[in-house]
Amino acid sequence: MAAYKSLSVTEFKPDLRSANGTRIQKGLTSKFLRVGTLSCTDVLFLTFAWKLAVFYGTPLDSPWTQKVSFLLLILAVEIGVIATKGLYKSGINRRNYLGLIKAVTLSDLLLLMIAFLYEPESYISRSTFLLFWLLSVVFVCTGRLICDLATKLLRSRGAIRHTVFLITDPEDKDSHIRLIEKENCYTIHRIADSSSLHLMNRETTFEYLRTQGIEEAFVSWNAIKNRLYVCWRFQTAGITLRILPTEGQVRHPKSVFWMIGEVPCMTIPAPIIAGSDFWVKRSFDLCCSTILLLLLSPVYVVIATLIKLDSSGPVFFQQNRVGLHSKSFKIWKFRTMVANAEKLQAKLEAKNEIKDGVLFKMKDDPRITRIGKFLRRYSLDELPQLFNVFLGEMSLVGPRPLPMRDVEKFKTKHFIRQEVLPGITGLWQVSGRSDIDNFEDGVKLDLSYIENWSVLLDLQILLKTVKVVFSKAGAY
Repeated sequence: MAAYKSLSVTEFKPDLRSANGTRIQKGLTSKFLRVGTLSCTDVLFLTFAWKLAVFYGTPLDSPWTQKVSFLLLILAVEIGVIATKGLYKSGINRRNYLGLIKAVTLSDLLLLMIAFLYEPESYISRSTFLLFWLLSVVFVCTGRLICDLATKLLRSRGAIRHTVFLITDPEDKDSHIRLIEKENCYTIHRIADSSSLHLMNRETTFEYLRTQGIEEAFVSWNAIKNRLYVCWRFQTAGITLRILPTEGQVRHPKSVFWMIGEVPCMTIPAPIIAGSDFWVKRSFDLCCSTILLLLLSPVYVVIATLIKLDSSGPVFFQQNRVGLHSKSFKIWKFRTMVANAEKLQAKLEAKNEIKDGVLFKMKDDPRITRIGKFLRRYSLDELPQLFNVFLGEMSLVGPRPLPMRDVEKFKTKHFIRQEVLPGITGLWQVSGRSDIDNFEDGVKLDLSYIENWSVLLDLQILLKTVKVVFSKAGAY
């Protein structure tokens, strides 16, 4: 890239009402092509191995050798185990012949166990089984070798290569170019120095990468200052980030290693909860919210009655909050303020106790009703958010969803917290609740939670939430 146009922070302000969220990962076509070609080759050679084993093995009257459905079962188990072992991934994984032998052997043993449990008297002969195992190993490895040779031939002619962008300092430029070219599957589109990721140039760089359809970016370790934030930006742009090694590199605790030839390189996962982690967390939320809604239904009735007796207005309070991928949703609470509380807030902004003004917090808020003070002290006003959790708009644990008024004051780096489902409680809430008077400190806690997420951590935060609620620490 010849030059960069500087952008100030104020010139780049995302429009939350039309947020795009995470973009589709670039290079999916080549990924599907690779997986499809390898899996079809494996199916073809495994079918051929089975037919030869049945033909040359000792004949035995069995549904395994006569019905097509059993052949489909064999192929499903074989392909499933190979996929589970990660042997359809790119690079050295698809050339892992020892891994293929282990995967085929394991799948054949699973089939042997299935056959014995299904119909122990009508399985195939031992010679057929051994022939199938031997031919499967030979044929599958041969198929991978053919695919590998064909891929190398096509890449030598400029086909099926990945377009990449290199960001590195001048002193590391030549060594990094040689390292990338050694893999023989990349075409370097452009090269830029570390200033391309500086705050003033960052948005111009990402816009360029998007418009040029760059699939992967190779970045030297020293070129990234705010590593987790930059990794998140690459992921939300749909670009795979590869971090190139330098002398004295410090390993990030959640880094993932991959190889270029014999050189280990690193990728830092973006600080989001996605994929299998998301579905584990979502299943946990769904089960817990269902059980809690059933158990707490009498409490809901009592609280609703007390609110009606205390002041005029609806039982529930709904407010637009900004959730996952900056999309708006309505949060549910028991009403703890007078009916026109939101209109009165503008007159109270001068008394805001949050130093940077992003959030609005105020002790002895005059808008709070008598029963509202009690509900807030024990966080009972938050109970209706279990409906938001049940509907998938929120999680039990996560960064708190904020009103549009607060999110509109975000800096770009704050939007990382919008890449996960918001929660009823979180690490911020059990580490001081309302006593934390600086939004930056709260964001650091939210980010720490996202980076270190596990079901156990969620359970720990939920238990701490109960303790904090009953101690009434920082509640107002």
